[in-house]
Amino acid sequence: MKISLNGTLTDESAARIDPTDRGFLLGDGVFETIAVRKGVPRRLPAHLARLRLGAGVLNIALPYTDVKLAMLIQETLAANELTEASARITLTRGPGARGVAPPTAPTPTLLITVGAMAPALGPARVIVAQDTRRNEHSPLAQIKSLNYLDNIIARQEAINLGADDALLLNTAGRVAESTVANIFVLVNGGLITPPVEEGALPGVMRGEAIKLARAEEKPITIDMLGDASEIFLTNALGLRAVIQIGDHTVGDGEPGLITQLLAARL
Repeated sequence: MKISLNGTLTDESAARIDPTDRGFLLGDGVFETIAVRKGVPRRLPAHLARLRLGAGVLNIALPYTDVKLAMLIQETLAANELTEASARITLTRGPGARGVAPPTAPTPTLLITVGAMAPALGPARVIVAQDTRRNEHSPLAQIKSLNYLDNIIARQEAINLGADDALLLNTAGRVAESTVANIFVLVNGGLITPPVEEGALPGVMRGEAIKLARAEEKPITIDMLGDASEIFLTNALGLRAVIQIGDHTVGDGEPGLITQLLAARL
């Protein structure tokens, strides 16, 4: 597998990250995952805009223009002979001295990796995570940071209970998102999704689904999950129906009509 590390293509097995890199030591960085269809990265401008937003929140300088980043992605895809793939851009602050304070003159690390697109996942059975919550007050709730520990804790809880994913509540006890996706709920004929102020990541696919389905951004309570006739999750790689939450069956236990229509469009 070929990867792009700081603008240079190299074999994955030969690539080396500095052992003092703050992305490795402290999770000091951001990333984006991008779907690639027929050799074209989908919604690339929106992904790069969010990458820059996240880098700005952390005050990390992104060392390349959007044009250069697009070229590096295409170069990496071509080197691996992939046209149906997922691409990931990872940006860290780079090497630094021990301690929390960032270096005064950082040298960011930029890594681009690609992999064959995984088969579409079937309907999901989820739980509501009890072991952790999403902090909607943190600036990290608005960006794709390298710190995914809350998500990992929640996913482990789901796996231990035989579920596919976990829904994360915010500090107020309302639904924010799943461990890897935004959530949409159909209640009384209206499609709603949590606002970003509730701790929902401003997902690129989320934005597309809101426009396409005219979804309303509105807080979602646990009780609303029980009243929903359809629930689905979205992330950069697609849309996934939710058919069960804990012991509760969503709707008739099959992907609903709205879910199926949006999956075909997105």
